[in-house]
Amino acid sequence: MKLDSTVSAVVTGGSSGLGEATARALAARGVKVAIFDLQKDKGEAVAADIGGVFCEVNVTSDESVDAGFAKARAAHGQESVLVCCAGTGNAMKTASRSKEDGSIKHFSLEAFNWLIQINLVGTFRCVAKSAAGMLSLEPGADGARGAMVMTASVAAEDGQIGQAAYSASKGGVVGMTLPIARDLMGEGIRINTILPGIFNTPLLHAAPQPVKDALAASVPFPKRLGNPVEYAGLALTMIENDYFNGEDVRLDGAIRMAPR
Repeated sequence: MKLDSTVSAVVTGGSSGLGEATARALAARGVKVAIFDLQKDKGEAVAADIGGVFCEVNVTSDESVDAGFAKARAAHGQESVLVCCAGTGNAMKTASRSKEDGSIKHFSLEAFNWLIQINLVGTFRCVAKSAAGMLSLEPGADGARGAMVMTASVAAEDGQIGQAAYSASKGGVVGMTLPIARDLMGEGIRINTILPGIFNTPLLHAAPQPVKDALAASVPFPKRLGNPVEYAGLALTMIENDYFNGEDVRLDGAIRMAPR
């Protein structure tokens, strides 16, 4: 796919971090970008900076996602690119005993479901609705209609202590990549997934510098945190290369996460 002003894209989680970097990278190619996010002030600022449109969207809601796509398509036409970066995390052991009083508790099922609804179901909701829209496009070279990129995590393969819910949500994203590619293969729509390692995103900004330094030192090479523009670069490669389809790719400096 050639990325230029004839292309429209939707980036979920585009107000900050990996999503913002991808939205900016797409816009730098001339692509018309719509940002889906709940961070209205940040999202509107990024959209204004790149000449895009901001859509306040909660990916756990059908109505919210539908309204977001309607607004984006009214502004830019039917998207042929979707990048899913919206997501969050939490951490708690499956079951644990308190060191203070010996009381026992388990991971809240409400918290588990909350994370699955955002990271996994929310991703699939956007993919399914975007793919349905892409079916209305006239096919281009090789019958191509669109390309999508989902975001998982290295935790999908080597989750740490307390990451059962997070790993399950991201493992689900990895697990549905190939089936979705096969579902859409007759319609000219490709999909791939990136599994980021430890990236310098807003989730880490509040961490003390010694913690960041220790995380960076744990990466085999290069010994630093990932830069969101590196994620964006891989996302654009997946979109532009028409033979890239149904793949799950780690982007992690060769790190393999330890138990904690």
